[in-house]
Amino acid sequence: MDFGLVLQTDPPASQVVGLMRRAERNGFRYGWTFDSAVLWQEPFVIYSQILANTTKLHVGPMVTNPGTRTWEVTASTFATLNDMYGNRTVCGIGRGDSAMRVAGRKPNTLARLGEAIEVIRDLAEGREAEVDGNPIRLPWVKNGKLPVWMAAYGPKALALAGQKADGFILQLADPFLTEWMVKAVRQAATDAGRDPDALTICVAAPAYVGDDLAHARDQCRWFGGMVGNHVADLVAKYGEHSDMVPEELTAYIKDRHGYDYSHHGRADNPDTTFVPDEIVDRFCLLGPAEAHIEKLRHLKSLGVDQFAVYDMHDNREATIDAYGTDIIPALR
Repeated sequence: MDFGLVLQTDPPASQVVGLMRRAERNGFRYGWTFDSAVLWQEPFVIYSQILANTTKLHVGPMVTNPGTRTWEVTASTFATLNDMYGNRTVCGIGRGDSAMRVAGRKPNTLARLGEAIEVIRDLAEGREAEVDGNPIRLPWVKNGKLPVWMAAYGPKALALAGQKADGFILQLADPFLTEWMVKAVRQAATDAGRDPDALTICVAAPAYVGDDLAHARDQCRWFGGMVGNHVADLVAKYGEHSDMVPEELTAYIKDRHGYDYSHHGRADNPDTTFVPDEIVDRFCLLGPAEAHIEKLRHLKSLGVDQFAVYDMHDNREATIDAYGTDIIPALR
């Protein structure tokens, strides 16, 4: 199992770079960041510094979207980083929750997302693609390689990930839901004539290593609120009780009342009081190192290739170090 570190690009950028260097020293192979231009600093600028200050770490957004940048600009940015640092990027992509809504726009449609996945990958790898009806190619790209991993929850999005993406990003670590969603993605890949085992499966969730479980829950409760945004979209689309989406995912948002993106992804988010302890325990990894190892082994048995640690809490350095000392070696 591979491991990644997920951060927000809060200033100073040097701190983000420093934490990524610490992660690489501790055996992490991937460095991810949020991508929301209004809420945080520009990640692609910071990726250049992360890549320059590490030797093997692969970097990318968790996740970008097809709406905030034109597709040829996204492809060219990735291709430039790959040319400079040796194909060490991954394009995590989704419909665009915070990035689009904070700017007053709706998230992208799945049709637009599916088209963007193919165009961005083709352009970044030096192939011709059609953008707004015009065939274009980046003539300077040589030997480029850009895996595109798609974030998804709902049945149509899961199907699209299986049909077109190189990897699937699931932003929660509940074993039941992981098994259900991984099966859906792989079945879609099979139905599309693709090799289902060729897709990389990445589970991303907060991890907090320590014995004070109540404190760890409070530090990670924000995650249930963040996931709740996507769940609310699914409930609006499919209904409160639908056989299209498991109630193990949807039931907990019944007491949800709005969401303020100014606190998005932060431990002090006041809009997450509706998230019960049970959801925090299911969606996150909490407790001593042994508890993390046990849950990660379960996730690995379900086909998970990478666990990406959301490290937005008051124990960031210690969690990175604990993973490097105790947890990562046990899963390799």
